[in-house]
Amino acid sequence: MAMASLTARVFAGNANDLQGLHALSLPRVLTSRSARVAVSSAHSRKNGPIVRAMADGNGETPPVKAKEKSSVPETAPAVVGTAMNQLLGMKGAALETNKWKIRLQLMKPVTWAPLIWGVLCGAAASGNFEWTPEDVAKSITCMFMSGPLLTGYTQTINDWYDRDIDAINEPYRPIPSGAISETEVITQIWVLLLGGLAVAYGLDAWAGHSFPIILSTAIGGSFLSYIYSAPPLKLKQSGWIGNYALGSSYISLPWWAGQSLFGTLSLDIIVLTLLYSTAGLGIAIVNDFKSIEGDRAMGLQSLPVAFGIDTAKWICVGSIDVTQLSVAAYLFSTGKTYYGLGLLALIIPQIILQFQYFLKDPLKYDVKYQASAQPFFVFGLLLTALATSH
Repeated sequence: MAMASLTARVFAGNANDLQGLHALSLPRVLTSRSARVAVSSAHSRKNGPIVRAMADGNGETPPVKAKEKSSVPETAPAVVGTAMNQLLGMKGAALETNKWKIRLQLMKPVTWAPLIWGVLCGAAASGNFEWTPEDVAKSITCMFMSGPLLTGYTQTINDWYDRDIDAINEPYRPIPSGAISETEVITQIWVLLLGGLAVAYGLDAWAGHSFPIILSTAIGGSFLSYIYSAPPLKLKQSGWIGNYALGSSYISLPWWAGQSLFGTLSLDIIVLTLLYSTAGLGIAIVNDFKSIEGDRAMGLQSLPVAFGIDTAKWICVGSIDVTQLSVAAYLFSTGKTYYGLGLLALIIPQIILQFQYFLKDPLKYDVKYQASAQPFFVFGLLLTALATSH
């Protein structure tokens, strides 16, 4: 559901923001100095991006002197990356003029996978999913709501509020480059949000719920996505709160939707998935390393900026490993011995890959680590879901 801005920025190794929360999908603190400069981009189809400097303290906007130079590029580079990266919404995308491809890029399809997987885990945890045409259709519809619609909403709204940072880190992206207008972006945000909520309402009716639990989860996740990206709260300004919000939207929310669709969502599952979301926090931190320059320039306190690269990388792997080991201990304590052993077998390769790649150089190997380690993580998530269904 807003199973958000939680691939990833998060589970996708080089997605822009896990990169956002997802509404069900989902989502650092600004420096405390009294005078900060925020950069915003206003766009015109005719003239391209216009950069303005805005003071914060008393709300007055002083004129920009001719000799002053903004740190935000006025135009995107002529050549950037590949067409496939553009379609998936990944870093290193080629410039594109086709409006529908640009809209898809804003929705970052690469971040849909963890939400879709989360729905699958929830369906498995319910113990009631069967491979019938109706159940398959229900699950696909729920995945469509969680991925393209609500995660797409989360990623689009995140890009809108991140246009000043993207102008530094990734000036070729659709909004800072002026490839899509303000009106078109706002329209896309509303269409995806309302479409996702409408599908959630339909799923509740399809499942025969007396209380619209899927719609409620979708609304909650969508709101979380909004406050993750938008001021004044802008949860992503805090490395701890923002990354946990991102992680929970990628793990907990889609799981809740899938399990509610086919069964009953119990308190112990809610607690377990929220615990598992701490690992999602660690995965979200991985993606912060690629944005250190822009985050520092904008005063955003991501963990790599706040603690430094060396400390942040240990916080990252610690949250991922300790969380999964705690879940394995829980499975052992509840008599799910074989499931616990299976989860341990999936944790060990992740730790090996952390030492082989991420801990060696998180800036150089962040994507390679994500691509190699995340399959073990997501299968561990599914194994845990199957364990809870028995």
